[in-house]
Amino acid sequence: MSDRFFDFPIGISPWRSELRRRNQLREGYNFSLLENSSDSYRFTAMAKAGKVEDIFRSFAALLPEESFFILEFYRDEEEPDQQAENAGPVLYYSPYLPTDELLSLVGPYFQRLIHDGFVGFGLANNQVGMELFYSEEKILTCFTGNHIRIMDLLGKHEIPYNARQQFTSDFGHDHLSLLCYRRNLLPADLALLPEAELDYICFCQELLDQLEMYPVEDDFSFFLSPREQGQIAECLARHPDYAFYADEDFGDLLLSWNDFVHECDHGFEGSLEDYQDGLRLRDLIQHVIEEVPELLARKLTEVVGEADGCLRRNLVESRKRFDVPEDLASHGDRFWYRGMVRNQGVDLRRDLIRRGWFQP
Repeated sequence: MSDRFFDFPIGISPWRSELRRRNQLREGYNFSLLENSSDSYRFTAMAKAGKVEDIFRSFAALLPEESFFILEFYRDEEEPDQQAENAGPVLYYSPYLPTDELLSLVGPYFQRLIHDGFVGFGLANNQVGMELFYSEEKILTCFTGNHIRIMDLLGKHEIPYNARQQFTSDFGHDHLSLLCYRRNLLPADLALLPEAELDYICFCQELLDQLEMYPVEDDFSFFLSPREQGQIAECLARHPDYAFYADEDFGDLLLSWNDFVHECDHGFEGSLEDYQDGLRLRDLIQHVIEEVPELLARKLTEVVGEADGCLRRNLVESRKRFDVPEDLASHGDRFWYRGMVRNQGVDLRRDLIRRGWFQP
């Protein structure tokens, strides 16, 4: 391909009217501090399609022995649970797995993931605060607490720094699946695959099954640097009831709180004890918010803010409340103990009746 044209994945098709601007697109990256952070950075990069797999493998070499895979794609529109107002892509995480094993499993799919215009994918380890994601816009985004290391990685792959870097999202384009192309227009290794293996619904589902991936709310995003995670771990270690969680991934606890609120919103199917476990999880998070430095506290408050707001709207009978644990009684209003969620499953409602919740 001529040097005048950027090596796009075939899933991105620039509009003819954007031809001049397309010719100006070059490889490059920029980076900046994340909001509410003093040591966490976001890198955004454009790389030629032929370099993306090598960049991921270089990034994987910087991770510890285990990491998790990220997959984002558009589900089948005919699925009954796919509502018109939720027509965006669905985000999935795998469990933590040996990084070498992940690369081995994902290896046969790399070129399909890179080139299909309806798929994004990534690799991350929250405990060391590193994530690399290649979006459906075919833009690389990296979150890290070690910006020098990522600058070195991009330099190794001849991706230069450019403060005024342009991206595919800066000009008009269409997204195309691999099935849109005749065989002779596909990359050579993809042209040999059967049609079913070129269908992103099929090959993404294969990855979901092989890696036992689970859906994650795509609007619940956050990044904690190793330094911030260290501050959280020290805070938890000082508390006799929470010290057990000091070595846990705090990001998983935040995700668990978000999942709890989501279940409450759609119908809580657990028992009263399960429900109270969710409240105690929020106690733990609040303890951290109140004990860590102010900048990190603001960040964590924003992370849980949307889930908190959702639970507030879902609580009814707010004149009633569960007993706040004695050691928390003097720590301000724990709104999550006030009232009860609207959508109570059979077990929760049964336990509430036995407890006398519904008595006048």
